Amino acid sequence: MSKKTPGKIWIGESCPIRQVLDRFGDKWSILIIELLSHEGKMRFSEIAHTIGDISQKMLTVTLRSLESDGLIIRQFYPEIPPRVEYELSDLGRSLVPHIQQLTNWGQEHMGKIMQNRKRFEEKQQRKP
Repeated sequence: MSKKTPGKIWIGESCPIRQVLDRFGDKWSILIIELLSHEGKMRFSEIAHTIGDISQKMLTVTLRSLESDGLIIRQFYPEIPPRVEYELSDLGRSLVPHIQQLTNWGQEHMGKIMQNRKRFEEKQQRKP
């Protein structure tokens, strides 16, 4: 069991950053939140079409996870055919500025990251 110790980093099972990384460490959650922040309410098929390379199963799993965390709201309309729309909750909207900061960092540093990757790959290829 982990305990907080002054001056030491706390990364035990109940560490808040671990909980956040569990949710956002996947490939799709941040993209879906970013998409909904720009587009507003969207249907499942619209999200799938806009993202493009996500399977229906993975989109379903990701949307359910985001809904269970209270980051998105799923609205079911009992029409024929049935309609379901997704939108950000207040909690989800509160996350958008932080995602934007991460996006800005990525845009600012992507060139350097790509250079580093290329240099690393070249170095690996030269190893005996």
